[in-house]
Amino acid sequence: MSEYKLFVGTACPHCRKVENFMEENNIEIQIVNINEDRDAMKELIEKGGKRQVPCLFHDGEYMYESNDIIEFLKNK
Repeated sequence: MSEYKLFVGTACPHCRKVENFMEENNIEIQIVNINEDRDAMKELIEKGGKRQVPCLFHDGEYMYESNDIIEFLKNK
């Protein structure tokens, strides 16, 4: 079973774009806001390599860029 987690930020329009796509397509993935959850921010930086959001964690990998995330989700 694959694990998915979407890292987002509070005032991030690119994050909203991904979240809106997920909502419109009934895609349920754990969403964590790095501005509200400092442990999530640390995890993103330490394991993902940077503080950039949105970031989709899946199958041990971190994917950045909203368009890439949406395209990936379309195909899953």
